[in-house]
Amino acid sequence: MLRDLLKTGSFATLHFTVGFGVAYLISGSLPVALGVALIEPAVNTVVFFFHERAWAKVPADRKAPRVEDHHACRQLRQMALPG
Repeated sequence: MLRDLLKTGSFATLHFTVGFGVAYLISGSLPVALGVALIEPAVNTVVFFFHERAWAKVPADRKAPRVEDHHACRQLRQMALPG
């Protein structure tokens, strides 16, 4: 558990630093860069919550389509397209 907390903390620090750096390079403004670096992770957290809720609706045992199925679908689409 301690390792997970340390990893989370280091990732949060890295995320903040990258966000701040990119925003500063683009804007040239410290207040804007600080605002972006603080707001973006908060917005990302809310988006992640809804992302997780959407994934919770996907059955865990759902199987990925086989490669052959993709090939057959592509062939059918090509046959159906005029030209």
